[in-house]
Amino acid sequence: MAVYVDDAVTLWRGRRWAHLMADTLDELHAFATRLGMPRRAFQNKTSGAHYDIPADLREIALSLGAVAISRHQDRAQVRAVIARARAQGRGEAD
Repeated sequence: MAVYVDDAVTLWRGRRWAHLMADTLDELHAFATRLGMPRRAFQNKTSGAHYDIPADLREIALSLGAVAISRHQDRAQVRAVIARARAQGRGEAD
């Protein structure tokens, strides 16, 4: 099982943001708690269960063991992670 964080490419409110995703929802929530993310920040959408995290928190996630994935370089892996996140968002996976 793993927790993943993609490139911080989304610009919103003057900051760059990344997506924190995981193989399971339990793992995702536990890791987000370690980062100090409130549960209300969880986005359970059909586009994929995830937390949005700012670029500076992405660096902390990486130091805690999250796996960096790049939408530009790791396309197959990113597609697989997003597919799992979408299934979780639809309630089809843990």
